[in-house]
Amino acid sequence: MPALNATHDPARRSWVESANAPGTDFPIQNLPHGVFRRASEPWRGGVAIGDMILDMAAAVDAGLFQGIPAEAARAAAEPTLNRLMSMGNGAASALRARISDVLKTGSEAQALASRILVRMAEAELRLPCQVGAFTDFLTSTFHTERGGRRTRPDSPLPPNFKHLPVAYNSRATSLRVSGEAVRRPNGQRQTPNGDVVFGPCVNLDFELEVGLFIGPGNPLGEPVALSAAPEHIFGYCLLNDWSARDIQRWESFPLGPFLSKSLSTTISPWIVTFEAMAPFAAPAFPRAADDPKPLPYLTCPKDQAEGLMDIALEALLLTPRMREAGQAPARITLTNFQNMYWTFAQMVTHHMSNGCNLMPGDVLGSGTASGPTDDSRACYSEITEGKNPVTLPNGETRLWLEDGDEIIFRGRAQATGAVPIGFGECRARIDPAPAWPGM
Repeated sequence: MPALNATHDPARRSWVESANAPGTDFPIQNLPHGVFRRASEPWRGGVAIGDMILDMAAAVDAGLFQGIPAEAARAAAEPTLNRLMSMGNGAASALRARISDVLKTGSEAQALASRILVRMAEAELRLPCQVGAFTDFLTSTFHTERGGRRTRPDSPLPPNFKHLPVAYNSRATSLRVSGEAVRRPNGQRQTPNGDVVFGPCVNLDFELEVGLFIGPGNPLGEPVALSAAPEHIFGYCLLNDWSARDIQRWESFPLGPFLSKSLSTTISPWIVTFEAMAPFAAPAFPRAADDPKPLPYLTCPKDQAEGLMDIALEALLLTPRMREAGQAPARITLTNFQNMYWTFAQMVTHHMSNGCNLMPGDVLGSGTASGPTDDSRACYSEITEGKNPVTLPNGETRLWLEDGDEIIFRGRAQATGAVPIGFGECRARIDPAPAWPGM
C-alpha cells in the first residue's frame, strides 16, 4: 500500500457538508472516480464527494487543475477512464492531492468549485471504463470448502487451491453497472431424475465479491513481479458474479463455468482508488502450519504484511412483496474481505506470470468473499445448500433468487484512526427469462 499522506488525514473536512456526515460512503478521504451525465448532456468523468459529484470536465475548463495533475485531470474528465488508468498511480496520486485541496474546508477554490458540483441524485452513472477482459478468481477457502464438501467430501479443496489463485476468464461484454436489471438466463441443465432439459434457470444465485481495475498493465510476454504488482492496480469496486447454479453444475466438466457465469456481472459505478485504500491495509490470510508455502514468485514480505484490506461487506435482499410494503431490504450476508486466502497482488502477478497482457480497465473479481461463520456465507449456494430455505423477516422464504428479487451489496473500509469509506451500492433486480424464439 502507498504511504499515508494529507489526503488520508482523519481531521480533514470538506466544505461539501454532506461529505462530513457520519456514515457517508464518500467523505473527502475517499474521492472515487466515475463517469456520469445529466439528462441530454454528454458523458464525462466525475469524482464523488458526499452526495455530490465534482464535474471534472467543468473543473478543467474552469482552470482548477494546473501543473503536474493537469493531464491526469483531463483524462479523469473523459467519458471513459482508461487513459487515466494507464498513467499509473503516481499521476492518480497527484490528481487526488489536488482534488482533495480543492474540496477541503478553507480551499481557495470553493467559490468556483461549488458552482460546478452536480447532485448525485440528478446523475446517471455508467461503467467507468471500457473493460477489455474480465477474470474471476476463487480465493476463499470457506466458500470453496463448503461447495467442495457436497461434491468431493474427502477432498473439498481442489489440489491446487493452496498453491495458486484459481481463476477462469469470463465475459467482459456482459459487465453491467449497478441499477441495471439482470435477466434470468435460459440454459441446459440436468434434472434430479437425470433428464437433460433446456429452459429458464431455476437455481439463480448471487456471489458477493470485490472487483479490481487494472492500471497500466503489462506488454505481452512480460510478467510482473509480486513486489511491483500494486503499481498495476488502479482501484476497486463491489462486484456481483451472478451464477446460474443448475446450469453451472451440468456444464462445468471438463472445462469449468461458461454460460452459467457469462449472463451478467454487476459492478458498483465508483472506483475507489488504490491510494484511498491505504489506511485499510491488512495482513495476508494466516496459513495453517501444514499449508504449503507459496512459491517464491507469489510471496514477498510487504504483500504478506499488508496485502489484504479490512472491508466489511454485506448483501441484502429486497423481494417484490417487501418493496410493495415499503419495507427495508433484509441483510443475508455480513463478511469481510480479510477472509480471502490470496491477495489481489498475488492474483495480478499470477495472471501475468505466463506473459498474459493485462490492459488498463481490465477487471479481476476476487471470488466469493465468504468467511468462517454462518452469517458470512456470501452466496445462496452456501446459505441454503439448495435444500434449507431461509426465512426472511416478513415470513417469505428463499432457496434461490426469484423474479423481481433485488440484491444489494454494500462495502465499508474501516480501520482504527481512519475515516471509514464506502463504495456506493452494487444492486440489480432480476427480470424474468425471455421467451425462447419459436417455442
